[in-house]
Amino acid sequence: MTVMTVLDLMNVFFAGMLAGIEFVIHYGVREPAEQLSDHSQLQFRKALVIKLRVLVPAFFAPAAILGIGLTFLNTTMPGFVFRCVAVVALLIWIVIRVIGTVPINSATVDWALDAPPQDWKAQVTYAERFHIVGVWAAVLTFACFLLAVALRLATH
Repeated sequence: MTVMTVLDLMNVFFAGMLAGIEFVIHYGVREPAEQLSDHSQLQFRKALVIKLRVLVPAFFAPAAILGIGLTFLNTTMPGFVFRCVAVVALLIWIVIRVIGTVPINSATVDWALDAPPQDWKAQVTYAERFHIVGVWAAVLTFACFLLAVALRLATH
């Protein structure tokens, strides 16, 4: 196995983990959390945000660094177009997170559980409009990196 193949597989792993985190949070955790009382929901959101502030960058950073680097190193290889689409999707994910998720997550951590802002549910609902795009951008990133690696390996 070549170094390039190992790096490709590492990239697919990190992109896949990021997509999995995004998918499970949006489709598996969000709706059940909304069934909790307001106090419990805020407590849960706060704890989740604190954990995800560490977990998401731990997978995002290597996926971005490897993904961008490997795209530049594989310009003549099969799957280059998929790599480019993956990088664009990853950039969209970053923009969505900066615009829609980071502000609400930063605010959530600072909210007092017994005295949250009156419009906290509206703020969360507004951020969720962005979150769905971020989820599918992460999934597209993973799928395209996976296809690019599969095409590259199929030619060897």
